[in-house]
Amino acid sequence: QVQLVESGGGLVQAGGSLRLSCAASGRTFSSYTMGWFRQAPGKEREFVAAISWSGGSTYYADSVKGRSTISRDNAKNMVYLQMNSLKPEDTAVYYCAAIREVVAGLLTFPREYDYWGQGTQVTVSS
Repeated sequence: QVQLVESGGGLVQAGGSLRLSCAASGRTFSSYTMGWFRQAPGKEREFVAAISWSGGSTYYADSVKGRSTISRDNAKNMVYLQMNSLKPEDTAVYYCAAIREVVAGLLTFPREYDYWGQGTQVTVSS
């Protein structure tokens, strides 16, 4: 069992930066691949980024590639998403998620993830 709590969202101007954090509880955190998703009003939840259990592999959606960095600290049970050069279209609720068994090609699908946080709002003004 893994509980996830996101923080770090807020209101930022276009071009600004935010660092989202996800605090995880549970002794098996380091065995999970972790992901960030986002959901804007009226839209489906979409993949943003993911990081393997060791931190050795990272994956990004094209929409954030080059502007965002996912990282983790297994000693602290934390996952981070650093977002730079934010755009108004990045406005959404951002969710942290954990997946135990990764199936190749399905990492970007929300239904594959086992645990979810409650989300943190990111609003980017133009």
